[in-house]
Amino acid sequence: MAGIRVAFTIDSLKLGGAERVLLQWARWCRDEGWQVVVITRQGPERDAYPVPEGVQRWVEPALAAPLRWLGWFAFPLRVLALRQLLRRHRSDLAVGVTTLPAVKLLLASAGLPLRTVVSERNYPPAKPPALPWRWLRRCTYPWADLHWVQTQLTGQWLRRHCGVRRQQLVPNSVTWPLPDREPLLDPDDWLAGQHPLILAAGTKARQKGFDRLMPVFATLARRHPRLHLALLGLAPGTYRGLDQQGWMRQLLGEEPDLQERLLLPGVSGSMARWYARATVFVLPSRFEGFPNVLLEAMAAGCACIASDCLTGPADLIRDGENGLLLPMQATADDWVAAISGLLADPDRRRRMGEKALLVRERYAEARLRRDCLEAMRQLCHG
Repeated sequence: MAGIRVAFTIDSLKLGGAERVLLQWARWCRDEGWQVVVITRQGPERDAYPVPEGVQRWVEPALAAPLRWLGWFAFPLRVLALRQLLRRHRSDLAVGVTTLPAVKLLLASAGLPLRTVVSERNYPPAKPPALPWRWLRRCTYPWADLHWVQTQLTGQWLRRHCGVRRQQLVPNSVTWPLPDREPLLDPDDWLAGQHPLILAAGTKARQKGFDRLMPVFATLARRHPRLHLALLGLAPGTYRGLDQQGWMRQLLGEEPDLQERLLLPGVSGSMARWYARATVFVLPSRFEGFPNVLLEAMAAGCACIASDCLTGPADLIRDGENGLLLPMQATADDWVAAISGLLADPDRRRRMGEKALLVRERYAEARLRRDCLEAMRQLCHG
């Protein structure tokens, strides 16, 4: 049924899995002929992704300079600003993505004739917000008409701690082949010859456990003189006050040869090329929601090793069959042994990669698109 007016709200369209998934949902709705708007607090100068053609992009009006000094106490004004945008759009349904935008949406939509959907993107206790936000989440989350959860464990936590009952399991979908986008970084420009490559990817070094890889790579690199490690996604400069690239180089040590073989290309929009070039893909995360990079690497046929953090990797990997899962308490020696085993056994890498390809069917976009759109229709017209 056409004519549904859908609003999606998130803080920004910066680089990240939540932002990319939101735009995919917006595109699905647009393709149904629905009227779609994406509302952000941050402006286009923060964007890492283009808004799909035919989807409107609105930015919440900035507060006057004196009001911005109020910090937390200006939050009710932001709620009112979002409420005005929802009324202006005449939304039938609004989707809040990540904790703070979801809380703001539920407060802004109170009393309005629209349905609401909330989507958490990490396992909540792994990255708890400040106490006021936790309290507001507990109070407002039961108001949502539906929660899209990525894993059953996240759903169980929300049910137990936030009284959330109306849930739908919506893991991320995978699009294959992966489309290229700017910036295009070719691995051949960074890695001459057929040197073996360990690949990891992510924008947040600590969450992804990249610091854990430094002693592992140092040990492996001394055993394998041609081995390289590429960490994609760590932008130059600081992230929340931390120079992530500098931190990785500091942890690796001062040996010039090791430093030369640690590749930090930054953000890449040509991930398919890097997955194809990787000998082994690793994800030593401390926590995840549902890891897009692992899903993509498996769809590319990579031999993957991931930490068995509370949510995400175990939903994708069957240990020893289509990849390897290492316990969260695994030591650097455990990681060295696991990676060494795959580096030395190309047949095992090939078998794991072939079985990993099945995620293309299990998490096919067409299937998940159908389920999401049908849920939205039922909310609006049920």
